[in-house]
Amino acid sequence: MTASETPQSMTSAEDLRKRALELQLAEMERDQKIKDREATKHAEFVEDFFQKHIGDTERAVIKRLVMKAAADGKYEAMIYSFPSSLCTDSGRGINNNLPGWQNSLQGKAKEIYELFETVAKPQGYGLKAAIINFPGGIPGDVGFFLTWEPPVD
Repeated sequence: MTASETPQSMTSAEDLRKRALELQLAEMERDQKIKDREATKHAEFVEDFFQKHIGDTERAVIKRLVMKAAADGKYEAMIYSFPSSLCTDSGRGINNNLPGWQNSLQGKAKEIYELFETVAKPQGYGLKAAIINFPGGIPGDVGFFLTWEPPVD
């Protein structure tokens, strides 16, 4: 405090504590709104994942992803992703590349795998499944990658 300041002109410690608390509460409310939005988005994805089927729109998106990757000189494209928690083994088989990992698939992931087996595989495509992120050190999302690498002689 300078000589020209009086005790009345200075903000009280109590006022500063109140202000800090108000800021903390506002941040907590903002964080909760974000979590609520994410939970709603996740619930909508899960409902779509289990209740709906792969349609023409999704097939067109997959085709565009593949054509874009090929135009860029790549030999694979990620065509779908979903939370590993939606596998019956929470993604363990995919993460460890275990034989039969495809048996843990459910919903749209299972449908995409079946489409791959009947439509894409006979045309020379491959399918790789991989855990693509590890939030908090645990398997997060699974990515399906359609591949068209040249055969190795």
